[in-house]
Amino acid sequence: MDEISGSTATLLRTTRRRHLRVAGEPGPRRFLLDRHQDISGVSGTGVVAEGVEWSDGTVALRWLGRHPTTTVWQDGIDALLTVHGHNGATTIRWLDA
Repeated sequence: MDEISGSTATLLRTTRRRHLRVAGEPGPRRFLLDRHQDISGVSGTGVVAEGVEWSDGTVALRWLGRHPTTTVWQDGIDALLTVHGHNGATTIRWLDA
């Protein structure tokens, strides 16, 4: 029961599957998030975060700067760039092949 409206709540399940990368080489790949243009005016330009893509496609991202934060992207690099790529203003620079 929904505590606000008093009506019965329905839980919707999604069947969307996560993108899993098939690893050519076992182990994680390191990358930098390189911002060419700071559209939001918050993070600046240049390298704004360090990241790791794990062998199953999950991404861990560590934001740099005054307020360092770590985020995890279960849906991988594509999801991260959808939110933070700003239509090409931010790109991934791979450190590992």
